[in-house]
Amino acid sequence: MKKIGFIGLGIMGNPMAGNLLKKGYSLTVYDIVPGKVEEAVAAGAKAGSSSKDVAEKSEIVITMLPNSPDVKDAVLGKNGVLEGAKPGTILIDMSSIAPLASKEVAERAKEKGVVMLDAPVSGGEPKAKEGTLAIMVGGPQETFDEVKDILGVMGASVTLVGDIGSGNMTKLANQIIVALNIAAMSEAMVLAAKAGVNAEKVFQAIRGGLAGSTVLDAKMPLVLKGNFKPGFRIELHIKDLANALDTAHEVGVPVPLSSAVMEVMQALKVDGKGSDDHGGIIQFYEKLAKVQVRQQ
Repeated sequence: MKKIGFIGLGIMGNPMAGNLLKKGYSLTVYDIVPGKVEEAVAAGAKAGSSSKDVAEKSEIVITMLPNSPDVKDAVLGKNGVLEGAKPGTILIDMSSIAPLASKEVAERAKEKGVVMLDAPVSGGEPKAKEGTLAIMVGGPQETFDEVKDILGVMGASVTLVGDIGSGNMTKLANQIIVALNIAAMSEAMVLAAKAGVNAEKVFQAIRGGLAGSTVLDAKMPLVLKGNFKPGFRIELHIKDLANALDTAHEVGVPVPLSSAVMEVMQALKVDGKGSDDHGGIIQFYEKLAKVQVRQQ
């Protein structure tokens, strides 16, 4: 088995690395939070002292970081991946970042003989733990073929979409659809609750029809319990929508519904709810209507 480096052991990265360890892969890990590294070491990983150190000890380096600047710092910065990577190293960035940033990092990596894939994921913490994420990949076919089995340890579906940047463009499309689904669910269920109809029964009645969706099935049961513990934080969805809006404007695509939901999320962040799960979008509508959607 190839030696793998894993950089970024947060809510998503920690269980993803854990699944690789369970399958017997040799993993060297690094995170700016020492406690996260210690946790992974306790599960069987080796500790890296920096992104450079991880790259020096690995044939494949996976990064799972919050945003474009974090990826650039970890890969291109001082003591970064490219300072330690040997020619032929494969870099798989599984962060959700701007497609143009992916292309920029890939170009710099190419200069060092490092091939990059952008491979963002969807499914949040629950599917990261289960190893059933949806993984959207951009990059060369031959490199994808070489690492597909590794990605398959972390994801139930692994799809090569196109060239570098395509993975993150697909993720932006995914995040628009998820955000708008949650917002639509929120509006509808708050309407039902305010009108005196049992929201749980409405959910059961519509989930098998055209309005049913994976988003509805994943988020509505949590809403009914008032459980907004983060599987995917509102503040991270704000980051993704910001990338989506910037990209849309760069290529000349109006996205009015995405812009509206972005403002809903910004209002929740100002209200101190940025760390809530994005299913907590419903709290914006509940506050306006002065009603709560909960099990009765």
